[in-house]
Amino acid sequence: MNKKIGFIGCGKMASAIIGGVLASNFTKAEFLQASELDEEKAKEKSADLGIKVITNNSEIVSTSDVIFVSTTPNFVEGVLNEIKPYLTEDKLVVSIAAGVTTNFIQSIIGEKRVVRVMPNTPALVLEGMSGVAGGKFATSDDVQFVVELLSNIGKAIEVEESQIDIVTAISGSGPAFYYKVINEIARAGEKLGMDYEKALTLSIQTAIGSAKMLLNSDKSAEDLIASVATKGGCTRVGVDFMDEVNTSDIFYNLIDKTAAKAHALGK
Repeated sequence: MNKKIGFIGCGKMASAIIGGVLASNFTKAEFLQASELDEEKAKEKSADLGIKVITNNSEIVSTSDVIFVSTTPNFVEGVLNEIKPYLTEDKLVVSIAAGVTTNFIQSIIGEKRVVRVMPNTPALVLEGMSGVAGGKFATSDDVQFVVELLSNIGKAIEVEESQIDIVTAISGSGPAFYYKVINEIARAGEKLGMDYEKALTLSIQTAIGSAKMLLNSDKSAEDLIASVATKGGCTRVGVDFMDEVNTSDIFYNLIDKTAAKAHALGK
């Protein structure tokens, strides 16, 4: 893969993608570059990531085949206006800005090829999950290239753009929710008298194992729950308690509110 890939903005998410792509050997460091506004921060990022990081956005665009717009949503409009003169027809724009639609991007840069992505930070350990949606002028090859790139740092699926805010809530914001659940279970163990670090190890590995079981099984989540929560057993007591406090509503509201915030970010 010899396409030059540039990142406008080199924050946590861009760094996760860059680190994951390099770790997976999808491409070499010489084909990756990024920009940072602050010169000192650019030098630090370059040293940390092992790629070229500069302060000039226009140079990134001029010398890249694929441009990731990886700034926070409130900076997207300004960045797009800045780089618009350098976006020739042969370049692909990939946005990872939450809430920013391809229509909004195209209203600024014109009829250019745009792909919208919602990745997540586990990309850094090659366990990322990304939703990918093509804009009006993006080709199927454009979308598949981005899916392939992101599949090297975990998993990636193509979705309708109307579903991207849901993707944001489930997998973009999801790691924080899972961290909280894992930590709260460990803290419960601590309160009951177990060393926190041991309880955390139990909670983490159980989460990993359970996720892999569900991922690799042909059984539904409900079937797997039933296989552990046998009648009269201690697991059944716990599952019944979750039903009593209506965790289904809790998680629905969690995803609903997060998706709504993601949608509002692009306004």
